[in-house]
Amino acid sequence: MNIDAYLRRIDYQGAREPSAATLRALQLAHLRAVPFENLSIHSSEPIVLEDAALFEKVVLRRRGGFCYELNGIFAALLRALGFEVEMLSAAVAKAQGEFTPEFAHMTLIVTLDQRWLVDVGFGDSFREPLLLDFKGEQSQGERSYELVPAGNHRVLMQRDNGGCWVPQYRFTLQPYNYADYAAMCRYQETSPESHFTQKRICTRTTAEGRITLSEMRLITSIFGQEREEQVLCTEEEYAAALREHFGIVIANWPVRVPS
Repeated sequence: MNIDAYLRRIDYQGAREPSAATLRALQLAHLRAVPFENLSIHSSEPIVLEDAALFEKVVLRRRGGFCYELNGIFAALLRALGFEVEMLSAAVAKAQGEFTPEFAHMTLIVTLDQRWLVDVGFGDSFREPLLLDFKGEQSQGERSYELVPAGNHRVLMQRDNGGCWVPQYRFTLQPYNYADYAAMCRYQETSPESHFTQKRICTRTTAEGRITLSEMRLITSIFGQEREEQVLCTEEEYAAALREHFGIVIANWPVRVPS
């Protein structure tokens, strides 16, 4: 692990000692610099869950990825800095109140003097680590989160704008390795039932809110304001937006007809 190169990639110049303050700063820096994106799936680029391959993709080629990739390589960085990190399996909440199968998401637990839930691969979610064993609401800006025990699981709850608590995902504290996620990662990458195969997405946190490229829609969200949406008309405009807002250039991009 080339720590210096990784920290340059996320524009991080702060402290490196394993502490809660360092962990918070690293997660926020990562979310602002490295987009959550599924473009490999739409450009016939295989997903390889290995530290070396992910470092090459995210750091050297300045790409993003989805949960297994982003949390996987972030875990490798944290370990290199001296943090105690474990990969956890999570099942994502569905609109019907059900959950996906296990390993649909990878999240992380970091143990310092307290245990923290850490995640740089769940899109528009908590920006700073959450105290795993804290009972009650944890506020971050305009949003609040709570980790609720449910049998052998903990459920990540997020309070929406209407004040309702909505489940995001549930997880156990059983640690896993990359190989344990392989089958579900392959499903996410190839199945027509996977939402990752159905449309292109690229999104990252900004200081003011979030910027998202969802197929041919460029969406800019600012805290406390209505979001702005621009419809792109050509693949050339799509590639330009990808380059301008996310720093991503993909060679041999397939020709697509805008829907």
